[in-house]
Amino acid sequence: MKFKCLILDHDDTSVNSTPHIHYPAHLEVMRQLRPGVEPAGLDEWLLKNFSPGIMEYMTGELGFSEEEVRKEYHIWREFTSSRIPPFFPGYLEILKEYKDLGGIITVVSHSEEDLIRRDYRHAGAGELPELVFGWDFDPEKRKPNPYPVLEILKHYSLKPEEALILDDLKPAVEMSRRSSVPIAAAGWGHSIPEIREYMKAHCSCYLESVEEFRKLLLS
Repeated sequence: MKFKCLILDHDDTSVNSTPHIHYPAHLEVMRQLRPGVEPAGLDEWLLKNFSPGIMEYMTGELGFSEEEVRKEYHIWREFTSSRIPPFFPGYLEILKEYKDLGGIITVVSHSEEDLIRRDYRHAGAGELPELVFGWDFDPEKRKPNPYPVLEILKHYSLKPEEALILDDLKPAVEMSRRSSVPIAAAGWGHSIPEIREYMKAHCSCYLESVEEFRKLLLS
Protein backbone atom coordinates (compact mmCIF):
# COMPACT_ATOMS: atom_id res chain seq x y z
CA MET A 1 0.00 0.00 0.00
CA LYS A 2 1.09 3.57 -0.66
CA PHE A 3 0.19 4.63 2.89
CA LYS A 4 0.25 2.65 6.13
CA CYS A 5 -2.13 5.00 7.95
CA LEU A 6 -5.11 7.17 7.07
CA ILE A 7 -5.90 10.32 9.07
CA LEU A 8 -9.49 11.04 8.10
CA ASP A 9 -11.68 14.06 8.57
CA HIS A 10 -15.29 13.27 9.45
CA ASP A 11 -17.77 15.98 8.43
CA ASP A 12 -18.21 16.42 4.67
CA THR A 13 -15.34 14.01 4.04
CA SER A 14 -16.62 10.78 5.55
CA VAL A 15 -20.23 11.71 6.30
CA ASN A 16 -22.60 14.13 4.58
CA SER A 17 -23.35 16.07 7.75
CA THR A 18 -23.30 19.81 7.17
CA PRO A 19 -26.54 20.13 5.14
CA HIS A 20 -28.39 17.74 7.45
CA ILE A 21 -27.02 18.65 10.88
CA HIS A 22 -24.42 21.39 11.30
CA TYR A 23 -26.00 24.08 9.16
CA PRO A 24 -29.50 23.59 10.63
CA ALA A 25 -27.88 23.79 14.07
CA HIS A 26 -26.24 27.07 13.08
CA LEU A 27 -29.60 28.47 11.94
CA GLU A 28 -31.05 27.63 15.36
CA VAL A 29 -28.04 29.27 17.05
CA MET A 30 -28.62 32.44 15.05
CA ARG A 31 -32.35 32.36 15.82
CA GLN A 32 -31.66 32.24 19.55
CA LEU A 33 -28.49 34.32 19.90
CA ARG A 34 -28.65 36.80 16.99
CA PRO A 35 -32.35 37.03 16.10
CA GLY A 36 -31.91 40.35 14.28
CA VAL A 37 -29.05 39.15 12.08
CA GLU A 38 -29.61 37.43 8.74
CA PRO A 39 -27.77 34.09 8.91
CA ALA A 40 -25.23 33.12 6.29
CA GLY A 41 -26.45 30.84 3.51
CA LEU A 42 -25.16 27.28 3.37
CA ASP A 43 -22.30 27.97 0.95
CA GLU A 44 -21.31 31.14 2.81
CA TRP A 45 -21.35 29.26 6.11
CA LEU A 46 -19.12 26.55 4.62
CA LEU A 47 -16.74 29.32 3.56
CA LYS A 48 -16.69 30.60 7.15
CA ASN A 49 -15.75 27.11 8.30
CA PHE A 50 -13.05 27.10 5.64
CA SER A 51 -11.65 30.48 6.68
CA PRO A 52 -11.30 31.88 9.30
CA GLY A 53 -12.72 28.74 11.00
CA ILE A 54 -15.94 28.25 12.94
CA MET A 55 -14.68 29.35 16.36
CA GLU A 56 -12.97 32.40 14.90
CA TYR A 57 -16.15 33.27 12.99
CA MET A 58 -18.29 33.05 16.12
CA THR A 59 -16.01 35.01 18.43
CA GLY A 60 -14.86 37.45 15.73
CA GLU A 61 -17.49 38.39 13.16
CA LEU A 62 -20.49 37.37 15.27
CA GLY A 63 -18.95 38.62 18.51
CA PHE A 64 -20.09 35.73 20.70
CA SER A 65 -19.20 36.03 24.37
CA GLU A 66 -17.89 33.07 26.36
CA GLU A 67 -21.42 32.45 27.62
CA GLU A 68 -22.79 32.55 24.07
CA VAL A 69 -20.11 30.13 22.89
CA ARG A 70 -21.24 27.72 25.61
CA LYS A 71 -24.86 28.20 24.53
CA GLU A 72 -23.89 27.60 20.89
CA TYR A 73 -22.15 24.39 21.89
CA HIS A 74 -25.23 23.21 23.79
CA ILE A 75 -27.49 23.81 20.77
CA TRP A 76 -25.01 22.15 18.41
CA ARG A 77 -24.70 19.16 20.73
CA GLU A 78 -28.49 18.75 20.80
CA PHE A 79 -28.55 18.56 16.99
CA THR A 80 -25.55 16.26 16.63
CA SER A 81 -26.76 13.92 19.38
CA SER A 82 -30.21 13.47 17.89
CA ARG A 83 -29.32 13.13 14.19
CA ILE A 84 -26.99 10.61 12.53
CA PRO A 85 -25.41 11.60 9.20
CA PRO A 86 -25.00 9.13 6.32
CA PHE A 87 -21.59 8.07 5.07
CA PHE A 88 -20.90 8.89 1.44
CA PRO A 89 -21.77 5.88 -0.79
CA GLY A 90 -18.87 3.47 -1.21
CA TYR A 91 -16.68 5.16 1.40
CA LEU A 92 -16.90 2.58 4.18
CA GLU A 93 -16.30 -0.27 1.73
CA ILE A 94 -12.98 1.35 0.80
CA LEU A 95 -11.99 1.68 4.45
CA LYS A 96 -12.87 -1.94 5.18
CA GLU A 97 -10.81 -3.16 2.21
CA TYR A 98 -7.91 -0.97 3.28
CA LYS A 99 -8.07 -2.29 6.86
CA ASP A 100 -8.20 -5.89 5.63
CA LEU A 101 -4.92 -5.21 3.84
CA GLY A 102 -3.35 -4.09 7.11
CA GLY A 103 -4.00 -0.35 6.96
CA ILE A 104 -4.44 1.81 10.05
CA ILE A 105 -7.52 4.06 10.16
CA THR A 106 -7.64 7.11 12.42
CA VAL A 107 -9.76 10.27 12.58
CA VAL A 108 -8.93 13.90 13.29
CA SER A 109 -12.09 16.01 13.30
CA HIS A 110 -13.86 19.00 14.78
CA SER A 111 -16.73 16.68 15.73
CA GLU A 112 -16.64 14.92 19.08
CA GLU A 113 -15.18 11.46 19.54
CA ASP A 114 -18.28 9.79 20.95
CA LEU A 115 -20.40 11.01 18.03
CA ILE A 116 -17.82 9.94 15.46
CA ARG A 117 -17.69 6.45 16.93
CA ARG A 118 -21.50 6.38 17.08
CA ASP A 119 -21.69 7.16 13.34
CA TYR A 120 -19.34 4.29 12.48
CA ARG A 121 -21.21 1.86 14.74
CA HIS A 122 -24.57 2.89 13.31
CA ALA A 123 -23.25 2.23 9.80
CA GLY A 124 -22.10 -1.28 10.76
CA ALA A 125 -18.39 -0.47 10.95
CA GLY A 126 -17.97 -0.65 14.70
CA GLU A 127 -14.33 -1.77 14.56
CA LEU A 128 -13.38 1.44 12.77
CA PRO A 129 -11.54 3.73 13.39
CA GLU A 130 -8.69 2.94 15.78
CA LEU A 131 -7.68 6.34 17.19
CA VAL A 132 -9.98 9.36 17.18
CA PHE A 133 -9.01 12.94 17.98
CA GLY A 134 -12.21 14.96 18.11
CA TRP A 135 -13.18 18.49 19.11
CA ASP A 136 -11.13 19.95 21.95
CA PHE A 137 -11.69 23.39 23.45
CA ASP A 138 -7.91 23.65 23.81
CA PRO A 139 -6.81 25.09 20.43
CA GLU A 140 -3.38 23.52 20.89
CA LYS A 141 -4.96 20.06 20.60
CA ARG A 142 -7.25 20.44 17.58
CA LYS A 143 -6.93 21.28 13.92
CA PRO A 144 -5.10 23.23 12.54
CA ASN A 145 -2.59 22.45 15.29
CA PRO A 146 -0.50 19.41 14.28
CA TYR A 147 -0.80 17.84 17.75
CA PRO A 148 -3.31 15.10 16.77
CA VAL A 149 -1.29 14.06 13.72
CA LEU A 150 2.00 14.01 15.62
CA GLU A 151 0.40 11.88 18.34
CA ILE A 152 -0.81 9.39 15.71
CA LEU A 153 2.63 9.17 14.13
CA LYS A 154 4.22 8.63 17.53
CA HIS A 155 1.65 6.02 18.59
CA TYR A 156 2.23 3.88 15.50
CA SER A 157 5.95 4.69 15.05
CA LEU A 158 5.32 6.10 11.58
CA LYS A 159 7.23 8.51 9.39
CA PRO A 160 5.19 11.44 8.00
CA GLU A 161 5.31 10.09 4.46
CA GLU A 162 3.77 6.79 5.62
CA ALA A 163 0.47 8.51 6.49
CA LEU A 164 -2.13 10.41 4.49
CA ILE A 165 -4.55 13.11 5.65
CA LEU A 166 -7.92 13.20 3.87
CA ASP A 167 -9.90 16.39 4.46
CA ASP A 168 -12.07 18.98 2.73
CA LEU A 169 -11.10 22.26 4.41
CA LYS A 170 -8.22 24.66 5.01
CA PRO A 171 -7.40 23.86 8.68
CA ALA A 172 -6.19 20.41 7.61
CA VAL A 173 -3.86 21.96 5.05
CA GLU A 174 -2.17 23.88 7.83
CA MET A 175 -2.06 20.71 9.93
CA SER A 176 -0.45 18.89 7.01
CA ARG A 177 2.14 21.60 6.48
CA ARG A 178 3.13 21.67 10.14
CA SER A 179 3.35 17.88 10.46
CA SER A 180 4.87 17.10 7.01
CA VAL A 181 2.14 14.50 6.42
CA PRO A 182 0.77 14.66 2.83
CA ILE A 183 -2.86 15.65 2.34
CA ALA A 184 -5.45 14.65 -0.24
CA ALA A 185 -8.46 16.91 -0.71
CA ALA A 186 -11.90 15.33 -0.52
CA GLY A 187 -13.88 17.12 -3.21
CA TRP A 188 -17.16 15.21 -3.07
CA GLY A 189 -18.82 16.87 -0.07
CA HIS A 190 -19.36 20.32 -1.60
CA SER A 191 -18.35 22.26 -4.70
CA ILE A 192 -17.54 25.84 -3.70
CA PRO A 193 -15.09 27.46 -6.16
CA GLU A 194 -13.01 29.30 -3.54
CA ILE A 195 -12.52 26.15 -1.48
CA ARG A 196 -11.92 23.97 -4.53
CA GLU A 197 -9.21 26.22 -5.94
CA TYR A 198 -7.43 26.59 -2.62
CA MET A 199 -7.43 22.85 -1.97
CA LYS A 200 -6.23 22.09 -5.49
CA ALA A 201 -3.34 24.51 -5.05
CA HIS A 202 -2.26 23.38 -1.59
CA CYS A 203 -2.94 19.63 -1.39
CA SER A 204 -0.94 16.75 -2.80
CA CYS A 205 -3.97 15.84 -4.91
CA TYR A 206 -7.61 16.82 -5.34
CA LEU A 207 -10.06 13.91 -5.42
CA GLU A 208 -13.31 14.61 -7.25
CA SER A 209 -15.08 11.45 -6.11
CA VAL A 210 -14.99 8.62 -3.60
CA GLU A 211 -13.92 6.32 -6.44
CA GLU A 212 -10.85 8.50 -7.04
CA PHE A 213 -10.02 8.07 -3.36
CA ARG A 214 -10.21 4.31 -3.83
CA LYS A 215 -7.85 4.41 -6.81
CA LEU A 216 -5.35 6.57 -4.92
CA LEU A 217 -5.42 4.32 -1.89
CA LEU A 218 -5.66 0.82 -3.32
CA SER A 219 -4.48 0.79 -6.94
